Amino acid sequence: MLIGRSARTGAMRSTKVCPRPAERRASARSPAHYRGPMPSEHPSPSPELRSPEAPAPVPAEAPRPVAGVAAPVTADAPVPDRTALSIRGLRKSFDKTEVVHGISLDVPQGSFYGIVGPNGAGKTTVLSMATGLLRPDAGTSHVLGYDMWVDPLQAKARLGVLADGLRTFDRLTGRELLTYVGLVRGMKPDVVEERLESLLSALDLAEEDGKLVVDYSAGMTKKILLACALLHAPRLLVLDEPLEAVDPVSAQVIRKILTAYVDGGGTVVLSSHAMELVEGLCSHVAIIAGGELMADGTLDEVRHGGSLVQTFIDLVGGGDVAEGSLSWLES
Repeated sequence: MLIGRSARTGAMRSTKVCPRPAERRASARSPAHYRGPMPSEHPSPSPELRSPEAPAPVPAEAPRPVAGVAAPVTADAPVPDRTALSIRGLRKSFDKTEVVHGISLDVPQGSFYGIVGPNGAGKTTVLSMATGLLRPDAGTSHVLGYDMWVDPLQAKARLGVLADGLRTFDRLTGRELLTYVGLVRGMKPDVVEERLESLLSALDLAEEDGKLVVDYSAGMTKKILLACALLHAPRLLVLDEPLEAVDPVSAQVIRKILTAYVDGGGTVVLSSHAMELVEGLCSHVAIIAGGELMADGTLDEVRHGGSLVQTFIDLVGGGDVAEGSLSWLES
């Protein structure tokens, strides 16, 4: 409200000031429940954000012992130091049915962490929430100390994700897709070119120049998406069924790449249905069933000297066929 004097009569008058169009648009797209900054309020990316290879600052303290089967991580437990991924109390419902029931766990830095569970257990939903692909109904996720939903730029800069069923720009060639991903992440063009050449060669995709990703086989698609996750040299990889539909030769190459990555200080979180794969690769494991965490810890802690398969069956149940139920199959 502006107060002024009329130039013609000398009387006092008041004038109502209306917001400018830009202000009205900003107000219209700012719902009352939205608590974060609007996109226009984010500052320009700092040099640190344009260099995703930079590791997160982590206090140099001894790692906390990983929670075992008898002592699971609680939803209100603090995030321990030297933890690559920490999730607390994640919950998610679809159509008013809760499918993930408050899962909490810690993935130590430098570990090869396997997540196993039956079909429909909630593994993909948990990993989607942990990596920022799906907003949880409750709970938090921290990547190398950065809150995924409070500071997503910092968290995602240190994260590489291979998600199951995630759509991509498949009307590009593999080389074009890697170039696009690298430039979007703020990498220098010459660095992108050097790394994509080595990735295409290592994953046996160099001979597929000119072929669009949409024309790739399922195994080739899995490999090019893995290359996209690796391109910016993240400190944490989250891979959902990375070897599914991949031929044995390429699977062996991927195992060697991931093992070398962990030996170099990286952290891998891998979900799989193949217990033998998890036992052969992983140092830590978590078992999820029915949207709940059944067990987690080092591989030896979880399997108690037996096999992971037997431990899994003991915790999840099932595995038996009622005698005579399929007698009609017998000749």
